[in-house]
Amino acid sequence: MNIFAICRPALCLTLILAIARLVAAAEPTSLFPAKVRRVVFLGDSITYAGQYVEDIAAYQRTRFPDAPVDIINVGLPSETASGLSEPGHAGGKFPRPDLHERLARVLAKTKPDLVFACYGMNDGIYMPLDEARFKAYRDGINWLHAQVEQSGAVIIHVTPPVFDEVKGGHAGYDTVLAVYADWLMSQRTNGWDVVDLHTPMRTYLNHRRAWDPAYSLAKDGVHPGEFGHWLMAQAILDHLGVLEASSAGSIGLLLAPWPRGREILNQEQANQRMWKDAWLTAIGHKRPGMNRGVPIEINPQTGAARLLNN
Repeated sequence: MNIFAICRPALCLTLILAIARLVAAAEPTSLFPAKVRRVVFLGDSITYAGQYVEDIAAYQRTRFPDAPVDIINVGLPSETASGLSEPGHAGGKFPRPDLHERLARVLAKTKPDLVFACYGMNDGIYMPLDEARFKAYRDGINWLHAQVEQSGAVIIHVTPPVFDEVKGGHAGYDTVLAVYADWLMSQRTNGWDVVDLHTPMRTYLNHRRAWDPAYSLAKDGVHPGEFGHWLMAQAILDHLGVLEASSAGSIGLLLAPWPRGREILNQEQANQRMWKDAWLTAIGHKRPGMNRGVPIEINPQTGAARLLNN
């Protein structure tokens, strides 16, 4: 029976409006939970390169153009959460930066509601599995988790990407990263929110290399190219409930149905690449050789930033 065929016009209008409100309420208004306004990505050079962050930011802005969300990339090349550094790192020029040195400033200045943290690639120091190094990684990640929660933010951990021993040498090192990733995933039983990048990236690499031995996701074994970053973004977007991400072959294809998708992606790439240097400079770090960012002024209450030359 069609209820609209028998109800009075005024009642029909009331029912239609009520249904419309229910449908609108069911539609998500952001990629992130409703109260999240500031999202920070922490990590090493892979996060600093940032294409996966740009992909996520472009999807957020394309799909939810009215959502007041800032996405901030403060990845720092060479950094570890373990605090370890191999002898002679960077030709002996400097030890690896230690997240412990800057995390308090990151949290105090950016004031995040949500933090994504992707560590592990550098934490095993490109050496065989060793309990002391593994413990330093676990201790560092546990400390990071506690510090973010104490700041009032929510943290989502991300397992390290795949390491390609064919391209990068260091035989057996991806097994080390697999152990680190398995440990992170096991923390789900303690209520941690964890995204697994390592497994799908390893699976994809093995599949492609089975029929194309020259194929790689990272030319140096460590730093993924554009498609490798898309696999990272894809896993995170899928974890956040973007079901169509898992079947999209690129960020361009994912954004294609939305108005100005490619234009917004280009804008986000330019914005993210400028702002990450600005934030790193404003926060401070001990990693030589980084770009000096444009000067910004940070609101100490909200963490909102503006360019000083604007």
